[in-house]
Amino acid sequence: MTGPGPVPELHDRAVACARRLRAADSVLLASHIDADGLTSAAVASTALDRAGVPHDVVFSKQLDEAEVARIAATDHATALFTDFGSGQLDVVADYEARGAFTPVVVDHHRPADADTEYHLNPLLEGIDGASELSGAGASYVLARALAETGPTTAADGGAVRATGGDDERVDATGAGPGPGPAPARADNTDLAALAVVGAVGDMQGGPEGLTGANEAIAAEGEAAGVLATETDLTLYGKQTRPLPKLLEYASEVPVPGVSNDEAGAIRFLSGLDLELKRDGDWRRWVDLDGEERRTVASALLRRAITRGVDAERVDSLVGTTYTLTAEEPGTELRDVSEFSTLLNATARYERGDVGLAVCLGDRGRALERARTLLRNHRRNLSEGIRWVTTEGVTREEHLQWFDAGTRIRETIVGIVAGMALGSDGVSRDLPIVAFADADDDELKVSARGSHALVRRGLDLSVVMRDASRAVGGDGGGHDVAAGATVPAGERDAFLDRCEALVADQLDAE
Repeated sequence: MTGPGPVPELHDRAVACARRLRAADSVLLASHIDADGLTSAAVASTALDRAGVPHDVVFSKQLDEAEVARIAATDHATALFTDFGSGQLDVVADYEARGAFTPVVVDHHRPADADTEYHLNPLLEGIDGASELSGAGASYVLARALAETGPTTAADGGAVRATGGDDERVDATGAGPGPGPAPARADNTDLAALAVVGAVGDMQGGPEGLTGANEAIAAEGEAAGVLATETDLTLYGKQTRPLPKLLEYASEVPVPGVSNDEAGAIRFLSGLDLELKRDGDWRRWVDLDGEERRTVASALLRRAITRGVDAERVDSLVGTTYTLTAEEPGTELRDVSEFSTLLNATARYERGDVGLAVCLGDRGRALERARTLLRNHRRNLSEGIRWVTTEGVTREEHLQWFDAGTRIRETIVGIVAGMALGSDGVSRDLPIVAFADADDDELKVSARGSHALVRRGLDLSVVMRDASRAVGGDGGGHDVAAGATVPAGERDAFLDRCEALVADQLDAE
């Protein structure tokens, strides 16, 4: 059956989950640590708060049996899993059978071979969880159902507590100074803004914008007045970076003589009839008016074409972009891509409480702490990519890989791997598998591919799951991006299994 809401196919499942949560005395909300996981938690937490459901929030980098056991040991009889849980449903269902808790799973990853009564996942209804609906989008569907199934308040920020990484924990108790999110809406459609941040942060957007169920959620955000959609340059940093830096760091589509060339970017801009500085400071993209933006964009496209950039990549320089209209212009929170990067800089460094507080409206202490973490995150990513390009990757017939050991943090090695694709010595035509030390006994594995490889048959979620389980680990994810944890001594056996699985997938086209 289908019903109302942005994703009618999921309506009945969402309503069932919402009614179970409303009936709970209290809920433990557990979520993943990336931008999609943080926004998933923020959307669900806000909706629970408005529904008057007491809850605590915890974050985890991996939902393994030990983590499920810790959740089972809490005083909460109901556990809500967001942005993970489906892939670990066999473990979750086992604890459910023991009476440890009643699980409500709201996820978009490939489910394990098990089920539970309250399971909201687009893949169960034929919707692609890798490209059409993110974890935050699934949480938004739940939030809309929570509004539908009972009264909601118009107040944001209740007694929600999120675990942090040290004694400076930030309690997510509502908005601090600054504009913050838009006013709450009784139907929870204002939460569409965070759902879009999660989708873009999960790499579900492209030059054409969000598609499928994500597009329907974005439309609800526009109707609610919290989101603006426009056609613009797709470069990262349009809100915060000075114009030369915006172009210099335009790694999405490298333009010869401009990208990765500070002097070249300045020369390019200086050749345009524009006021590039005001009061001695470089202007940003957000500071330009419409005509000035068209001048820069047209010149950049001409430069790319004349310097031989592939036509498809040139086209991707301009596309659909999303702006959070309630946020202050010129800040990281105004642009969904920059917002998602800010969030990645919090929970991946054990400060999920900070990212959650920012999502819930804290524009004071939490935002400043997040900005500090973001500076550290950017430095670590830069150093990680430099290490990969310097040390190189090992190329097999069907994949390429590197083992960073302790040189790249395990929580960001997947981001580094994705950013390294296409750089010097790293092919875009092969999936990449990255290793980092998790502890003395385990390796963290992250795998990244391309949508072109997926169209040929690549499914990294299957590769990571099957190869890791063959050596005593576990894994899963999406077709284009997935991860696993394996015993430290099983790296080579795991790689052999990955090579064979990828070969079977790509040779079967």
